Amino acid sequence: MASWVLCMTLVLAALAGALGETHYEKFLRQHVDNPRTPTLAAHRYCETMLARRQVTAPGRPCKPSNTFVHAPAADLVAACSQAPDPATGFHSTPSAMSLTACRLRGGNTRPPCAYRARQLQHHVRVACRDGLPVHLAGTSAGPQ
Repeated sequence: MASWVLCMTLVLAALAGALGETHYEKFLRQHVDNPRTPTLAAHRYCETMLARRQVTAPGRPCKPSNTFVHAPAADLVAACSQAPDPATGFHSTPSAMSLTACRLRGGNTRPPCAYRARQLQHHVRVACRDGLPVHLAGTSAGPQ
């Protein structure tokens, strides 16, 4: 009985933690890594970061792609003060930022997930809510 109570307590605590995360906090967890986290091998960056940030997890499908921005969160917040693109409603950073684009390799959609990493200098497009970025909508080599 005691082990069941402990198990339920841990499950409820985990759910409370997940429910307590705002959209902005989730955005930061999934997309901002500043300064860039060093890893043992550069080609393992995506697998390491996606697992560490709980973007991929056992029992869930592999995320097809994810981008980590290596700039201060304040620079992405500042993008929300830029005029949105009239066609999409997304806000774009005025300058290019260093980022790592992770793309799923092969056809395996279940963990363990294998990713290809590309280092880029791109503008970042975000969706904003209440002046904060909440969704990374994409990147582009030039301003949009």
